Amino acid sequence: MAAKDRFHAAVRLALEKEQWDITDDPLRLEVGGTKLEIDLGAEQLLAAERGTEKIAVEIKTFLSDSPLTDYHAALGQFLNYRLALEIIDPTRILYLAVPVGAYESFFRREFTQTSLERYQIALIIYDPFQEVIVQWIP
Repeated sequence: MAAKDRFHAAVRLALEKEQWDITDDPLRLEVGGTKLEIDLGAEQLLAAERGTEKIAVEIKTFLSDSPLTDYHAALGQFLNYRLALEIIDPTRILYLAVPVGAYESFFRREFTQTSLERYQIALIIYDPFQEVIVQWIP
């Protein structure tokens, strides 16, 4: 089993505060003989006619000395997880959860913004200390 990121519990609690039902911790997938674990799977009941919205969340801390190196690793992981979800559960939307400090200092850079747009990375910006979601960027 993969180690949980430092802020895993904070993100889980923040999602629960927004009425998400955590269905998987972690969300385990197997695709073509490869086993993968996404940090969280969750769902939320929408208006009766729309049913349920399902998400998967990969949580990252970006606490190392090199946010670019952290981003390279997170991006590769995100793209592989999204591919697996497209095969196994195409109704589930994958989000990359990043702390607000990393978002403000790294994710707003022009290069990072271009990368996020090019690869269509959905973000959850979270405050790890207040245990809240600051922003959703689909």
